[in-house]
Amino acid sequence: MIDCHYWPTPNGWKVTIMLEECGLDYNLVPIDIGGGDQFKPEFLRISPNNRMPAIVDHAPKGGGDAIGLFESGAILEYLADKTGKFLPALTNEQAPERYKVLQWVHWQMANLGPMMGNANHFKNYARNITDDPSQLEYGVKRFMGEVDRLSGVMDAQLSANTYLAGDKYSIADMAAWPWAFLLGRMIDENIWQTFPHLKRWVDLVASRPAVQTGRKVGADLGKKELTEEETKARQNILFNQSNDKVRAARKEAAHSL
Repeated sequence: MIDCHYWPTPNGWKVTIMLEECGLDYNLVPIDIGGGDQFKPEFLRISPNNRMPAIVDHAPKGGGDAIGLFESGAILEYLADKTGKFLPALTNEQAPERYKVLQWVHWQMANLGPMMGNANHFKNYARNITDDPSQLEYGVKRFMGEVDRLSGVMDAQLSANTYLAGDKYSIADMAAWPWAFLLGRMIDENIWQTFPHLKRWVDLVASRPAVQTGRKVGADLGKKELTEEETKARQNILFNQSNDKVRAARKEAAHSL
């Protein structure tokens, strides 16, 4: 059994989609990131970066003690190696194809996720934090520009390939799709006219039953009606983190080992 520490966000969807694609049994452990669950000692022992998703595999390949992992890209690679699915093995024959997949996984982790996350923050959240919209103009322009550029990178790659890493569906697609799926909603539905190959791929991946199931996992978790005060409190937890604020939580986690 695998414990999946999760909240319904694009990074969380990556892992539940992979678990569903592999047919693995898992136990969902909600991590309410707006309520501060990511700073609880029991979670920090698994994810010292105080970010979800994270997993604990109680039956790792080859036996032995349970394995805890954080970072969605690392989790995807681990589950692929555990099951032998969606990532070529590290053999002389398959190594080139393996690294074609992994380069796109790392591309997503370093580019698409962070840039879309920042663009979404400045465009949709930060306006509720500041009374001066001019403070947001550069952030919106900078990160929306990067999202546009990265969409072009994907569209070009997908003009010559069925999937991101070639002709086979892989963890590269599972890493990028949860973010790319939101492009129309975040920017404008007209974006698909500019990037038709990207749209073709988004729809192709979305048609997979495991993707549909994985994306809907825990869909009701974040739908609680909140007061204005509760909303501000949750935003403070999400957007005003610093070393000073998490130091005490880390110390508590270390002392409770």
